[in-house]
Amino acid sequence: MARTNISTQSPLGPYPAGGSVSAAALDLAWTAADATNHNKFKFSGSDVVLVWNTDSGSHNLALTSAPDEHGRSADIASYAVGAGKISLFDFRNGAAGWKQSDGNVYLQADDATVKFAVLSIP
Repeated sequence: MARTNISTQSPLGPYPAGGSVSAAALDLAWTAADATNHNKFKFSGSDVVLVWNTDSGSHNLALTSAPDEHGRSADIASYAVGAGKISLFDFRNGAAGWKQSDGNVYLQADDATVKFAVLSIP
């Protein structure tokens, strides 16, 4: 099973190039969860993951851990994201325990009505 990649997005800062912001430049691109193959994103060191449950019922998010420098790991096996809610997970303080050997972070949701957006915050 090959996990579906989620592209990382870089938000515009306070001084956009050229001094203006074009139409749709501030919009987030959301990726539907792949409930069968699951998802991944390339860890950059400054990532924030947004998880949006667009459904009318609760769905579950899981983050797959990796052994840290002390050999510890602990998945987030089932985090409930309520109907219509947006949850956030911040990796900006590091990825010890989350970054897999291939350089990716693994995540999944139980339904395609859950959407992901990964932001790389400079």
